[in-house]
Formats: sequence, C-alpha cells, structure tokens
Amino acid sequence: MDSLPTSAATTSRFNISRWALDHPALTRYLLLVLLALGFAAYFQLGQDEDPPFTFRAMAMRVFWPGATAQQVADQVTDKLEKTLQEVPYADKIRSYSKPGEALIIFQVKDNSPPREMQQIWYTVRKKVGDMRATLPAGVIGPFFNDEFGDVYGSIYALSADGFTYQELKEQADRVRQRLLKVKDVNKVQVFGAQDEKVFIEISQKRLAQLGLDFNLVLAQIGQQNAVESAGTINSPTDYLQVRVGGQFPATLRRSDVPTSTRRR
Repeated sequence: MDSLPTSAATTSRFNISRWALDHPALTRYLLLVLLALGFAAYFQLGQDEDPPFTFRAMAMRVFWPGATAQQVADQVTDKLEKTLQEVPYADKIRSYSKPGEALIIFQVKDNSPPREMQQIWYTVRKKVGDMRATLPAGVIGPFFNDEFGDVYGSIYALSADGFTYQELKEQADRVRQRLLKVKDVNKVQVFGAQDEKVFIEISQKRLAQLGLDFNLVLAQIGQQNAVESAGTINSPTDYLQVRVGGQFPATLRRSDVPTSTRRR
C-alpha cells in the first residue's frame, strides 16, 4: 500500500530520455540546430587582449589659493557634493580637502547602463557649471577627469644627444601625429615634455635704490606682453583690426637677453 503513491509519482514525472527515444526525428533536428548555432557562435566570441570595461568614476579637482582646509571644505567641497548628489545614478562621493585644494571622487552605481556614461558625465559638468557662480571669488576650476582609468598598451621613449628640449618635443609631436593614424589607436599622450620658460631675476637692492615696488614691476612685465583688443576700423571696403604693439617678440636673440635673465 505504501509503494503505490511512489509508483504513481514516478510515472507522472517528465523523463527527457524517454521523450527523446519516443521522438527520434525531432531529437535529431534539435541536435543539428544546436550544433549549427554553437558553430556560428564560436567565431563571434570576443578575442580582445584587453577587453573594454566601463569605468564608473570621475575625479574632480578644484583650487582656492590662500584658503585653509576648513574654508575649502565648508565653502567649496560641501557645495560641490550637494550638487553631485542630484546627478542620476549617483552612488558614492568621496572628498579630500587640504589648504588651497580639494579632490572629489564621484562614483555612479554599478547597475548604471554603460551607454549612459557619457550623458552622466555631461550632466555632472552641466550641473557644476550652473552652480559655479555660487563658489567664492578666487576659486580655480573645477577640473574634471573621467578618463583616469585609461591604460596604455605600449610606451615608447625618445632620447637623443645634441638636441634641445624644444626639438625633442617637436619630434615627439610628429611621432604622435603618425601614431594617431594607425588603425585602432585611440589615444596617444606625450609625457615628460619640457616647455620653454624664461626666468627673470630682479635685484632687491636695485629696486630699493630706485624706490620701486616689486609687485608694480611684475604688473608692468605682465602688461608688456598682454593681448588686448584696441578696436576696429570700418571702411567701405575693408574691416581692419587694430592691435597694440609692445609685446615681447616671439624669439629673442641671446644678445637681447639681459644678464639677469635666464632662459631654459
């Protein structure tokens, strides 16, 4: 009596092996279909050496020269954090404030669609740009970086004897332009380029003898090379732009550089 329910349950349970034996033609058809689909899918498998992945984080840096860490946190970082909380898919916001500078790491949720990432970063820039006027005067930035997760597959070094830093930089720029034309190359960045600078050393003793203020000298040097609009002249046939002279020349001869000026 106890074996009857068990036997009934066994006979009513679906048996895939028995079904396959009872339907041989349909079974062979399904096997052939699955074999063809598997063969076709094999040639569509991803074969990237470095598979692409979605980086769901953005770094934001802002500067406020002269401010203390507490001032930066209260008047800059806190306002930016509240704005970032309004961004869709916002997940984690980490901030680091120190005298004159703040760093904010903004992360979105893991379930955010990869195709929406560019729109999310655009929304971040737009919302921060809209509230930029509420930040204190003197704040520089914010500066965004949503590509710090990029990695470089190949790194090349350029070195040469007898060439200046400027000549090496120009050659590196030529190499960069040629590499960008290579198929599947997305980004080429130059590291370690030395920009040309001019150092002007002013004698404090000489300034004291002439009764000049150091800040006034710096302002005069800045005005000497300032680019300002001087207006335009409209004529019946021409449209002329007036420019003010007095800028530093693009190139300086060594004899033109004073002994107190060093150029690198």
